Amino acid sequence: MDPASFPIVRISARELRRRFNQLLENPPAGLREIVWKERHPAPERSGEPTCTRSQIVSYACGDTEIARAHRYLRPDGSIGGSGKPDPKLLIADGKRYIPS
Repeated sequence: MDPASFPIVRISARELRRRFNQLLENPPAGLREIVWKERHPAPERSGEPTCTRSQIVSYACGDTEIARAHRYLRPDGSIGGSGKPDPKLLIADGKRYIPS
């Protein structure tokens, strides 16, 4: 079944982060990151160093996307903001979870 046809379920941003962090702590075999969109943010607005990249990253197993998140990738390779990606979508149990 195509995940785009799964019903959307709104959950709190906190709960979405909790579920997403569990996914990253215990990743399924073959989980990979795909940078879907990337740009330079305005350093003064983002509070991040010059040359930081604002990215939308898709997390997929095989050809199936299972999560999507935003992150600030700093020039040194660390993740800005909270230090973790900010999830925007999680696909599980035949549902698409998004923040309310």
